[in-house]
Amino acid sequence: PPGFGPPPGYGPPGYGPPPPAQPPGEANGAQAALIGLLNLSCLGLGYVLLRHWIGAAVCWVATAVFLFLALPADVDGVPVGLLVGYGVFLLLAAADGARRGLRATLRIGPAFRRLALPLALVLLAVPAGGSLAYGAARDEARQQALLDRLAAADALVKSADGLAFDKAEPTLGKALDTYEDLGTRHAGSRAGKLVPARLDTFYATVSAPYAAKSYCDAVPRLGYLRGLQGSVDKDLLGTRPAKTDEPLAHSLYECGAAGIGDATYEPDPRESFNELLNTFPKSAYAPKVAPAFEASIKTRTDALAGGDPCDTTAELRVIDASLDGMSDPSLEGAADQAGAALQKGDFACGTDQFKDKDFDAARDTMTAYAKEYPSSPQAAQARAVAIAAEIADEEPAAGARLPSGDVPGGARMVMVVSNDGPGEVELLYTGPMTGRVTLKACGTCTKYPNPIFAGAKKIKACTGPSSKYPKATLLLPAGDYHFLQKRASTGTSTAGDTKSSKAKIEPGYSYTNCLYVTSGF
Repeated sequence: PPGFGPPPGYGPPGYGPPPPAQPPGEANGAQAALIGLLNLSCLGLGYVLLRHWIGAAVCWVATAVFLFLALPADVDGVPVGLLVGYGVFLLLAAADGARRGLRATLRIGPAFRRLALPLALVLLAVPAGGSLAYGAARDEARQQALLDRLAAADALVKSADGLAFDKAEPTLGKALDTYEDLGTRHAGSRAGKLVPARLDTFYATVSAPYAAKSYCDAVPRLGYLRGLQGSVDKDLLGTRPAKTDEPLAHSLYECGAAGIGDATYEPDPRESFNELLNTFPKSAYAPKVAPAFEASIKTRTDALAGGDPCDTTAELRVIDASLDGMSDPSLEGAADQAGAALQKGDFACGTDQFKDKDFDAARDTMTAYAKEYPSSPQAAQARAVAIAAEIADEEPAAGARLPSGDVPGGARMVMVVSNDGPGEVELLYTGPMTGRVTLKACGTCTKYPNPIFAGAKKIKACTGPSSKYPKATLLLPAGDYHFLQKRASTGTSTAGDTKSSKAKIEPGYSYTNCLYVTSGF
């Protein structure tokens, strides 16, 4: 009826006053702490309990991003900026959750309420456990990284195996640097504990040529290993460098001994023996050096009687030069033996060259012998062989027999030799007696025309006054002789002009020999 409205609660939708706001609940500190602790679990569980899904989603995204950036565990760990940022985020999430949960009405039963706080405390173990697990993973990553470095060093050592030492040394040095770093700065790591065994392998690999009896190859390698005591941590190396002394001394001896007398041998035996005698004078191998030289000298001295004495003499010359380059007193006897053997070898070589008709070489060898050993009992014969070889180079018949250095006895015939030509002339002769004589130049003498251009007219040399011609007198035993005249250069003659001739010296006669020069061809 008019004047009366509808009863409360009735009327068209949308009409009437709004419902009154719910009064805030009473402050609940335990509940606020619960929400905050649940958010600290990194899982946003406080927001889940509040049914604040946006906050929970933000926590989940933040945690996922953090895990994506932090995992897998790295040797260097999580970047400090990322760690601090995520920690600040968790604290803000905990504070915000506590604020929201202080007066919130939670739709959980009494039983869950009693378990919620202990559960929140337990869930704090999630980040703590994660941190510990991450630390363990990081330590494992660190250990693995060190093991990887160790494996890389092992690969370097293996790659250097078989290379020439000068090429292998830089690679070995890099591996050794790694071993030293692991064995000192990271000695407690798994890799560091393996370093001693790796050093044993390193020494065995580098010194492998010694085990294979390649002594010259072993010398620089063993020297390198021995020298490491001055550049690598001594405690790490221990007694390893000292253990190379005996193998190095042995290698130096064997390497030097193998090259005695060989001019092409590398390294020079002098280097090996000098290092042995200077570095390891008290070793068992130092006293063997002198006997090794002496045995080598004797072997070659005995060989001079057969085979090729010139090759043997060349080896003796190398031995003599080696001993000249060594000052150790223990080698004085060997040096004397080498000098005597070389002298014997030079003479044997010259006579062998003469017998083999290699007259140029025989002349050079015997001329050098006479100059090198002027007081030798064989010096006179060496000069005779040199003269005969020079004549035989122009007249091979003059080399039919080896001249003797003895002065023959018996009667002598006079031969007066005159120089009827321009320029000084040297006359060489060989037969029962061998020698040479030099005649001065004839100042007024000239060349005679060649008989071919003079109508075959006989040349009459030395027909002027006797005093005009420089002379020399030879006293020759009877026999067949070969002569060779060698004229010096003048304005009308050429140096090296030679002429060979033959003569038979008979008992009871005297002879003249006029030396002259013809022109033309």
